Amino acid sequence: MKKINILGSTGSIGNNALDVIARHPREFSVTGLAAHSNSALLVKQAKKFRPRTVAICDESRAAAVRRGLSGTGIRVLEGYEGINELAGYDEADITLVSIVGAAGLIPTLRAIHAVKTVALANKEPLVMAGQIITAMARQRGVRILPVDSEHSAIFQCLNGHNREDIKKIYLTGSGGPLKNVAAGKFHRLSPEKVVNHPRWKMGKKISVDSATLMNKGLEIIEARWLFGVNVDKIDVLIHPEAIIHSMVEFVDGSIMAQLSQTDMRLPIMYAFSYPRRVKSVLPGLDFVKLGKFTFSPPDFRKFPCLKMAYEAARKGGSHPTVLNASNEEAVLAFLGGKIKFTKICTIVEKVLSSHKTSDEPSLNEILEIDAWAREKARRIINA
Repeated sequence: MKKINILGSTGSIGNNALDVIARHPREFSVTGLAAHSNSALLVKQAKKFRPRTVAICDESRAAAVRRGLSGTGIRVLEGYEGINELAGYDEADITLVSIVGAAGLIPTLRAIHAVKTVALANKEPLVMAGQIITAMARQRGVRILPVDSEHSAIFQCLNGHNREDIKKIYLTGSGGPLKNVAAGKFHRLSPEKVVNHPRWKMGKKISVDSATLMNKGLEIIEARWLFGVNVDKIDVLIHPEAIIHSMVEFVDGSIMAQLSQTDMRLPIMYAFSYPRRVKSVLPGLDFVKLGKFTFSPPDFRKFPCLKMAYEAARKGGSHPTVLNASNEEAVLAFLGGKIKFTKICTIVEKVLSSHKTSDEPSLNEILEIDAWAREKARRIINA
């Protein structure tokens, strides 16, 4: 039985992960749960799954969690340091990192340092500090297993193959909620419209990133580090059916693809069970009913965030850190009603144009650059 920590247990990925564990009680158990601020749901989850330890990032909610778990013997940690402590919890075999945004960086490093297999659902750590994370993972002998559906697909396609045999990686995407919305209408879009994804049920931040296609841009950078390939070997394909989750073309012309229903429980289950597969109760595919698959290239003019992400990936160094930080601040401002949807890309572009890159930044430099980019973005937002 594999023992699992879930960082971000009250979010979409965390809830799906707990559903996987509940369906496979002989395969998996929960050793730790961590949440940002949803104390009520965290208590409910802890009472059901009985982890040894839980953590709540929002310290003002810690007392409520302790009251809710009184008499259970479950240890309660609090604050960001509590999350970090849980990331490297001794009893866990796997730490699932599904914390939103840059906040997942330090917990990911803590888990690697503690020699825990990392099931990574949070792409921002690799975007910010891919070189540092992958080097530490190699040094500590830690495997990073992708949970993003696209990267899980690539990982599965590459099983048994050498990285030097890769000719091209195709990252597929549904096109997001704005695929069929004219760009001229973007300035009138509300947050409610933007987060209404046609295929996936996700958190608000990642839903906005899907609408701008920044999510695909971040996935390009993540794939670059996960699979050790040059950015120019990674292409994005719009695939509205969202059944082919990604593909790998090899130097001999063969292409391997991973197909499945659109359900995040599948890549989560594969990360937890790897290198085995466990039997799923989820439905398979009916190819006759599917009928056809369609593909198209992304529209870089309509979705300039994707183009900026490619450029940041090619420049490397600290550029992806700035891209991520400024985007997080701009998305937060849009969700809060401070800016229009069309301003997200403008803000990211302005911050990137003000940045003087550092080619091989240390972790401290990355954190400093991240803070600078956020402050710069906030000044532009509030101007």
